[in-house]
Amino acid sequence: MMRKLALLGAGGHGKVVADSALCAGWQEVVFYDDAWPGVQSCGPWPVAGNSEKLRLDIAGFDGVVVTIGNNAVRLDKQRWLQQGGAALVSVVHPAACISRYASIGPGSVIMAGAVLNIDVKLGQACIINTGATVDHDCQLADGVHVSPGAHLSGEVQVGQASWIGVGAVVRQGLSIGRSVTVGAGAVVVKPISDAMTVVGNPARVLLRHDPLGAL
Repeated sequence: MMRKLALLGAGGHGKVVADSALCAGWQEVVFYDDAWPGVQSCGPWPVAGNSEKLRLDIAGFDGVVVTIGNNAVRLDKQRWLQQGGAALVSVVHPAACISRYASIGPGSVIMAGAVLNIDVKLGQACIINTGATVDHDCQLADGVHVSPGAHLSGEVQVGQASWIGVGAVVRQGLSIGRSVTVGAGAVVVKPISDAMTVVGNPARVLLRHDPLGAL
């Protein structure tokens, strides 16, 4: 029987997830995007409608993944689809290295070359991007994105909807709060409170956000 996957979000991230899904054994991928009908395709795949249309079509899919890069939006859309009865699944590229003792929440995606070591726990709608590593006993809350080539040492905790930038490094045992952005190439050697943007080596605070995420 053909396994059919719906993806909500027809951008570059969606293309990578679609390609990973096909490598992982899904036979058919169909995109939806709220920019439809202005957006008609995502790479070689058609866009069939917007998110409301996806909810109407939901019974025709074996799985659904939200492929929107913005962490907060991705998490909100995933929860909305859950309420609509979507069968939310994770996509793991076969070239990723995942411990049998790692836990991956629904709607999460693990890209090629990523490593998740023993006792890692991912919430729902997380992204572990190309070549990123998450070491032993790390705990990532819902909606976290670890960007390509970023590295979390062991026992790191990351709060909801936080973003670890390309090539960033986080020292062992640290806590990173909710809605945090760690800039590309940053080296985090101290805990980070909620709603901060940090950059540099060692990482320092660049921006403080209000509790609702506005600058």
